[in-house]
Amino acid sequence: MIKSRLCDLVGIKYPIIQAGMGPFGTNKLCIAAANAGVLGLLSSSGITTKDSQPEIYKYFCHSGGADPDADPETILRTIFQQTLEQTREAQGIFGINVMVSAEMKQSAALIIKTVIKAREENPEMKKRFKVLVTSAGDPLPWSDTIKKTDLIWMHVMPSVKAALRCKKAGVDVIVASGHEGGFHTSWEPVHSMVLLPAVVEAVSDEKTLVVGAGGFCDGKTLAAALVLGADGVQMGTRFLATRESDFHQIWKEGIVEAGDRATLIARGFVGPARWLKTPRSQEHARNTLQKSPGVFLGVPDDYTTIDMSLINFETESINAVYRGDREKALLAAGEVAQRINDLPGVEELVQRIVREAEDTLRGVTTKYLD
Repeated sequence: MIKSRLCDLVGIKYPIIQAGMGPFGTNKLCIAAANAGVLGLLSSSGITTKDSQPEIYKYFCHSGGADPDADPETILRTIFQQTLEQTREAQGIFGINVMVSAEMKQSAALIIKTVIKAREENPEMKKRFKVLVTSAGDPLPWSDTIKKTDLIWMHVMPSVKAALRCKKAGVDVIVASGHEGGFHTSWEPVHSMVLLPAVVEAVSDEKTLVVGAGGFCDGKTLAAALVLGADGVQMGTRFLATRESDFHQIWKEGIVEAGDRATLIARGFVGPARWLKTPRSQEHARNTLQKSPGVFLGVPDDYTTIDMSLINFETESINAVYRGDREKALLAAGEVAQRINDLPGVEELVQRIVREAEDTLRGVTTKYLD
């Protein structure tokens, strides 16, 4: 059976992480993933959508068993408790993804504080709610808070420079996210085949693990990541397109129906974002080129200088997904969308990935080594 240091550190069966994607949340998906033996991650971004995306906010709360009229801490605690209870039989391991960009700082502080309090008050929660993943921002300001706990800290980042900053902060698992990843992506187009081995060479040691993200969707790509020196992979788009995924059906179907060269880059809420290629996203890309060309030039811009018409377009387009309006919907996805052609159950998917990875590694060894 495939096993890595990630399995030993986190206590999971297989070296796979289900990404904590928003905005719909991953409350149901996280439970299914944890029960299937991989690391299930809750998405926390839905807690911030009460005013901008009220229907999505209500769905985020209801799917977590929470009352939308409750305060944010109560809602989060309810989601944590539901996850704990519904993964008890399998003793599934889970965590949460928290965006820590400048514009999300206040909500990130609340979420992390709530995670820490909930774990300290419940021994079972502390045992199985083991992982905090930070993303879309600088990890260093959060070091003092997180390193005082026994949480396994992971951070998603797009470069060797950022990986070294993670190392300085004391991050336990560095998630090297290549440019082919979906939704929030990096400014510079450094893809996983270059990024992942470079990060492994720069930071991997007995205390620091590296996981690949961006472009991983099956056993072949898991095997490739392990061969490149990674301790596992994080998959987003592949888990989004599953039966248990919380995402709207038109989003799932958009991924399954995507063909060759199926995505493009345009403005997102926190930097560039990768979207499925549709007339709507092409319009967004043209507007981005006109109003925020740094997205295409690899030049980060100050949040205060962003043309809000781009953010408003994105917000309205994601609201359109909830309404089932295909013409106005923006659907985020990684480049791997063109390789996904079904909507399996999570347990079925995980077993398929693991079998293929094992067969791939055996086949390579037999074919190329005497």
